[in-house]
Amino acid sequence: MRIVVLDDYQQVAADFADWDGLGAEVESVPRPIRDDDDLVAVLTGAEVVVAMRERTPFTADRLARLPDLRLLVTTGRVNASIDADAARAQGIVVCGTESTTSATPELTWGLILSVVRSIPVEDASVRNGGWQQTVGGDLDGHRLGVVGLGRLGTKVARVGQAFGMDVVAWSQNLDAERARGLGVRAVSKEELLSTSDVLTIHYKLSDRSRGLISTAELEMMKPNAVLVNTSRAGLVDTDALIAALEAGRIRGAGLDVHDLEPLPVDHRLRSTPRTVLTPHLGYVTEDTYRIFFAQAVANIAAWAKGQPIRVLG
Repeated sequence: MRIVVLDDYQQVAADFADWDGLGAEVESVPRPIRDDDDLVAVLTGAEVVVAMRERTPFTADRLARLPDLRLLVTTGRVNASIDADAARAQGIVVCGTESTTSATPELTWGLILSVVRSIPVEDASVRNGGWQQTVGGDLDGHRLGVVGLGRLGTKVARVGQAFGMDVVAWSQNLDAERARGLGVRAVSKEELLSTSDVLTIHYKLSDRSRGLISTAELEMMKPNAVLVNTSRAGLVDTDALIAALEAGRIRGAGLDVHDLEPLPVDHRLRSTPRTVLTPHLGYVTEDTYRIFFAQAVANIAAWAKGQPIRVLG
């Protein structure tokens, strides 16, 4: 049995699970694969593929070119980049794994603090012999606006409360009573945008939510507001955000997700002012990887015995 682990950027998959126990040939691919022909070349002969979240799409066309594939394991419980119907039609079993719910909220607050207090700028200044280049913002007594009060948004909201922030939330179908029980006030989208000092996004990407934050929404935000997105890049219109930042219409932005990943070296975001950019680190933690890869190995072992587990769809 040949197993290919895709998108192992840090080359650490082997460190987080006992792959040897599978008694199979295991190959780790540390680079992104965007080209269809390249993907086919890498996966030809592989019966099992482990996909890291949504880094590599498996469309119907791609799956049709992978006749050897029998088991596709995705880290996480949902992967919108896999055509599950096409996989089933081709006889491919698709399995998932569990994940933590703390890693992304923790990174969210790292980005919020980094933008509000200009931590990367000041760090670079100190290392270059400088001292105190900026005047930071505050959190205590200021408003945190949460877009999407699900599992992750709720955790972010609780930390905001610990900082003494007034926490409000909005989503298309937000239960105001549930929000109240969490100490969060449900507000309209317009109020959320126009009154929040920090706006953080934890929302599912769909055709309806794509471009949720665009030019009109950015123009509604306060000039000293901070936008943080650790959810999905498509929720924010990148060009509109760059224009707002370059024009100084908002204080800054912290982004962990990008329209194209890895972010091209010549992408405008890399030179956009008042930004803190991270390379999609939301789920990239030791505890998360232990779950991802250990359960991926368990999924493969169970499938090899004819008793697949954690089957999606």
